[in-house]
Amino acid sequence: MPQVDKFVSVNEAKNRLSSLIRRMKHRQEVVAITRDGVPSAVLLSMDQFEGLMQTVEILSDQKSMRALSRSLKQAEKGQWVSHRSVFG
Repeated sequence: MPQVDKFVSVNEAKNRLSSLIRRMKHRQEVVAITRDGVPSAVLLSMDQFEGLMQTVEILSDQKSMRALSRSLKQAEKGQWVSHRSVFG
């Protein structure tokens, strides 16, 4: 998960929403919006949000997680499969 790049208050976010959105789009930043100095919400680009949702979907799929776990164990043992043997 990316770390928070910037913290802004709710009032600052209200006043600068358009510029914050532009900045995130170009720099892929994550902005935490604070209320009384405490982070209460996060603003991130649509690309980052979609990536996060894809990750959640994969992590929620037991079949995918078993395959990933098996692959990681094989990699730790040095049991690599060549690109050519998989894709021809």
